[in-house]
Amino acid sequence: MFVLLPGAGSTPWYWHRVDRELHALGHAVTAVRLPCEKRSAGLAEYADTVVSAVGERREVVVVSHSFGAFTAPLVCARLSVRALVLVAPMIPASGESAAQWWERTGQPEAQRDFALREGRDPDAEPSLDELFLHDLPPELAEAALRYGECEQASTPFEQPWPLAAWPDVPTHVVAFRHDRLFPVEFQRRIARERLSVTPDELDGGHLAILGNPGELARRLASYVA
Repeated sequence: MFVLLPGAGSTPWYWHRVDRELHALGHAVTAVRLPCEKRSAGLAEYADTVVSAVGERREVVVVSHSFGAFTAPLVCARLSVRALVLVAPMIPASGESAAQWWERTGQPEAQRDFALREGRDPDAEPSLDELFLHDLPPELAEAALRYGECEQASTPFEQPWPLAAWPDVPTHVVAFRHDRLFPVEFQRRIARERLSVTPDELDGGHLAILGNPGELARRLASYVA
C-alpha cells in the first residue's frame, strides 16, 4: 500500500490524480489528512496521524511531498515500511527546524538563480501562479486553490527535527525538472549531501503531483516492482 503525505498547507486532494493512477496500476492507496490547521499539532502529532491512518497494514510505501519529508521518516520506526519516497522534498537534518531549513540549505539563492535562468525577475515577489501553478492547465490550477489549500499552523516549522539519524529504510528522491521553488540542481545537491542519493528526475513543476501524475505513479510503482 502507498501512503501519501501532502506538503505544508495542503490537503490530500493534491494527491488525487496520483492516487487514481496508482489504483489503475493495481495498488492500494491511502492519502493522509495531516492536522495542519491545529496549533497544538507538531511533528509528533503529524506522525501519530500517519500511524493511525495506516493501522495494521504492513510493507507500506510512505511517499511525501515537499514539507511532508519532515514527517515521513518519523513513522518508519513505528510502521512496517518497505520504502520511503520523498517527492520534491525538504530533506531535514537532525536538530534542524523547517524554519531554519531554507537558509541552511541555500534555497533562496537556488530559487533566485533559477529565476534568472528562466528570464524572470529574481527580486520580484513571485505569485502563487508563477511559483506553483505555472505548468498546470487553468482549470486544474483553479481547482488546486479551491480544494487543495488549508491553513498551516507554524508549530511543526518551529520544532527541531528529532531523529539523530536517517531511518534504515530504502529511500528514493524524486525531483521535478521545472520546479521553481526547489530547482532540480538544488535538489540534486541536497539529496547527495544529506542522503547520498541521486534523485530520479521527472518533468513538471513543484506540483507535478497534479501536472504529471501518470509518470510519477509509474515511477513510484517501479520502486516496489
